[in-house]
Amino acid sequence: MIRFTNDYSQGAHPDILQAITEVSMEGNFGYGCDPHTERAARLIGELCQCEGAAIHFLMGGTQTNMTAISAFLKPYQAAIAAESGHICTHETGAVEGTGHKCIAVPTKDGKLTPDHIRQVMEAHPDEHMVQPKLVYVSNTTEWGGFYTTGELEALRQVCEDYHLWLYLDGARLGSALAAGATTLPDLARLCHAFYIGGTKNGALFGEALVIVEPALQADFRYHMKHRGGMLAKGFLLGVQFEVLMEHQMERYLAMADHANQMAGRLRQGLEERGYPFYVDSLSNQIFPILPNALLQTLEGDFHWEVTRKMGDGNTVIRLVTSWATTPQEVEAFLAKIPHKTVELHEVI
Repeated sequence: MIRFTNDYSQGAHPDILQAITEVSMEGNFGYGCDPHTERAARLIGELCQCEGAAIHFLMGGTQTNMTAISAFLKPYQAAIAAESGHICTHETGAVEGTGHKCIAVPTKDGKLTPDHIRQVMEAHPDEHMVQPKLVYVSNTTEWGGFYTTGELEALRQVCEDYHLWLYLDGARLGSALAAGATTLPDLARLCHAFYIGGTKNGALFGEALVIVEPALQADFRYHMKHRGGMLAKGFLLGVQFEVLMEHQMERYLAMADHANQMAGRLRQGLEERGYPFYVDSLSNQIFPILPNALLQTLEGDFHWEVTRKMGDGNTVIRLVTSWATTPQEVEAFLAKIPHKTVELHEVI
């Protein structure tokens, strides 16, 4: 079966597996106090052009979001997110489980705007309600879009106006960077904190949290330990990000660019065959609208996620490509897709 289900179905890039094998018996210090983790943090600081950033390595995206947001907020404070934001949908209430409300904002494309933030602030005027304090965005978004540097500048300005923290979920940051949405130095300039996703871009596991704002850095390792986010074998995280970040993050960007290109070919092929998309996306996630009858013919050979049933005989599905997706897999999928002018019964 060919899977377009997600971008973490494969274990890890061979270079990363080789690096883990090479350091496995070195006898490193635990909990991230090892030379590999220190070098990985130094490489990220240099790439971000932010010497003062505090960089921590955690296992996964949900753990990173929960640990960071709960550390950054006071008990009565809340996070603002698009209603499709990962902390609102696919993290089983992890942030809210720490006592912090997630204020979900309806959006058309999964992106927050300054007007969204202003509306939330106006709706929470006093101490009888939670105090919005952190703006949560994802790059790329859960709908496959991305924030440009200009859009992040506008969000940072409204955050300054209301004294809010700007936090960016970078689970699929590689895809956004490879698409030219923004740069690491701009993220370090505009976000109070963000993370660089490894799990969904070739790592075995791991995310690199970059805390730029000094006021948010104090005692963060205590928060990591308290929330179960401090890995005893932390060097396994460090060595992976050494590989991903060295040589100006050449491997990291190459893997993300490949994933984007494979998604682009899928998008092009489906467009040529006349199928619409639920949202526009230039990342490694695309959302075509396909007839239910056609999807039935594809089951068993391919796998995807159902995003939304349209109620008119069509379904929005999510196709995700990765560093490991091959052109042959993409063409095999497209070969099964007829032009919309062809009656489905002719291919069933």
